[in-house]
Amino acid sequence: MPRFQIWTILSIVVALMLLNWGLEAVKWKRLIKQVEPINIWLAIESVFCGLTWAVFTPNRLGEYGGRVFFLSPKRRIVGVVAMAVGNIGQLVLTNFFGAIAVCIFIYRFTPIDHRLFLAVCAIAMGFCLFFIIFFFNIKWLNGILLSMRFTRKYKKFYSILARYKKAELLKILLFCFARYLVFSTQYFIMFLWLIPELHFLDIMMLVSILFFVQSSLPSLDLLDIGIRSVTALFFFKFVTQQNTAVVACIASIWLINIIIPAILGSYFVFKLNFFGSNQRT
Repeated sequence: MPRFQIWTILSIVVALMLLNWGLEAVKWKRLIKQVEPINIWLAIESVFCGLTWAVFTPNRLGEYGGRVFFLSPKRRIVGVVAMAVGNIGQLVLTNFFGAIAVCIFIYRFTPIDHRLFLAVCAIAMGFCLFFIIFFFNIKWLNGILLSMRFTRKYKKFYSILARYKKAELLKILLFCFARYLVFSTQYFIMFLWLIPELHFLDIMMLVSILFFVQSSLPSLDLLDIGIRSVTALFFFKFVTQQNTAVVACIASIWLINIIIPAILGSYFVFKLNFFGSNQRT
């Protein structure tokens, strides 16, 4: 394999990684303007800092702390709520495309009675519809929390939910969709490069399922490569027997999308002022 081709492919995938997290920084800037406006460079710093914290904590919980420490202390808890809105938007798309992909996978590779298959599709569509309706009416969560006496005293932290109007939520969802396209493209490039006989639509289906399954499993980013590889091998065995290439694709994306950004983010971690504001103009 020509060295030039290797460097070209990897450079494109790395460039897409930077685009992916750049989009996330712009999305974070939009989300947090309801709490405390920040400039784009500070948004980038906080995103990469969050990635560093995320790799050492279960289910990326440290990412919340890594980001909100760039806000003034009194606004950090509200910042966690704002970040959750963005993560819910990403989850909506992961579940939406994942549920559709699972239905296609069952139709193609699983012998199943057509009536049962229609029932599965109906459940999947209901599942997707629930997430979409919930996201665009996220202020309902604010109302639910206000209705409970023991959570009412914390309303100053979650009342921000009522500020997100449908038009703003749609913009946030579009950023989530752009990110979904970017990291999907990374997988398409790697799989088509290492396993060229794979059909583009098969990769699209299986990658969507991988995102869906990974979002449902408890994980630790630093050790996540094992879960990602086993999941990928299980589903890709239906379309290819090149297990080594499948693992190589998954490991490469994990290294480029998770580990390298976490290493870059460590620089910003050391710049943090944990007890004061990290705002810069």
